Amino acid sequence: MTKSRWYYCIEHRTVEPFGGCPAKDRLGPYATKQEAARALEMAKDRNEEWDHDAAWNDDEDDEDKA
Repeated sequence: MTKSRWYYCIEHRTVEPFGGCPAKDRLGPYATKQEAARALEMAKDRNEEWDHDAAWNDDEDDEDKA
């Protein structure tokens, strides 16, 4: 049995199965349609986390050198 994979198309703003739009226009894969529908929200949350993570944000080091 094959696992379902779902994607969020940023071009059409829709959830789609594996055989949808080109990969360059999609986020995913996600395990469920519901997860794919939340793709933009999850990406925003992750970006905010990374903005506050010293391991991903070295801008402060660059400012100290200036």
